[in-house]
Amino acid sequence: MIAITKLKAAAPLLLAALLFISGCGGEAATNNMETSASPAPAAETKLEKISIMLDWYPNAVHSFLYAAQKNGYFEQQGLEVDIQMPADTNDALKLVAAGKIDLALSYQPQVLMARGEDIPVKSIAAIVRHPLNHLMVPEGGDIKSPKDLVGKKVGYSSIPLYEAMMRTMIKQDGGDPQNVDLIDVGFDFIPAIATNNVDAIIGGFINHEQLLLAKEGHVMTAINPTDFGVPDYYELVLVASDQGLSEKQALFQKFLAAITEGQQYVSEHTEQALAILFEHEDQTSPLDKEIETKSLDILLPLMDAGDQAFGYQDPASWANVKDWLSENELLPPDIKAEDAFTNL
Repeated sequence: MIAITKLKAAAPLLLAALLFISGCGGEAATNNMETSASPAPAAETKLEKISIMLDWYPNAVHSFLYAAQKNGYFEQQGLEVDIQMPADTNDALKLVAAGKIDLALSYQPQVLMARGEDIPVKSIAAIVRHPLNHLMVPEGGDIKSPKDLVGKKVGYSSIPLYEAMMRTMIKQDGGDPQNVDLIDVGFDFIPAIATNNVDAIIGGFINHEQLLLAKEGHVMTAINPTDFGVPDYYELVLVASDQGLSEKQALFQKFLAAITEGQQYVSEHTEQALAILFEHEDQTSPLDKEIETKSLDILLPLMDAGDQAFGYQDPASWANVKDWLSENELLPPDIKAEDAFTNL
């Protein structure tokens, strides 16, 4: 009886406790349901902005960028990328150094020469691993090698680097570079050689000028500068500033991961990649599908890093180019090659 009486007396307290527990549990369950039913949408994730300036108007070599943008590879890395065209091809490195843009596409020798002018920029990836700029001569003509240019006229764009390349090639081939007439044709390489105003051109690219000349009936033989004493330099590199690297290295690593996917897509889906590129065609510089298709065929093997990751830079390449530039008085001898690049 005592036990029963105690149990009856405790019943109201037990019921109250159960109701309290049930209420708390119900509230927790309700909260859990609300949480699981309303996750933060992925679209609301804040993307970090980053800008890149091209070296020229959009063309086949930039396909990896537009593929990464179109296919969401940048977004998957948490990036919103602004791809810009340069007003002047000489501006990109200075704009990067000044913090006006985050990244730029430029050229390996120019990065070293910029360091020589106290412009604090550094390459973070090699995009095109070999020279596109070749000496071009009419096919079937009497110029078979650089030494045959002695006494001839060579068109170039008054860029000291191109002059140094030309003189190195001729000297390496046994000719006297002082007996070659270098003609400044600006960037009008095609009309200069097509109208026979010059006997050869240096500064034209095998994936552009050579293709356009052939299409117009002027078939050219391209002579690789690396066969005649010029170091095998990286034609196109991705550049950041020293300050940018100290502040945004993690973002740049994400950018590299995205463009690696972009390049893989381009190599596996060339037709689709070119279709994406043409969505970004600049009306002031219209693209020719046939030319860009052939250009991409030329570019892909020259962009392949083999066993290394896309963009990998070989320290020996930077050392060789630095030494050659110094020998040709295009770079102060105290500039260090290792200061001009980094593999992230």
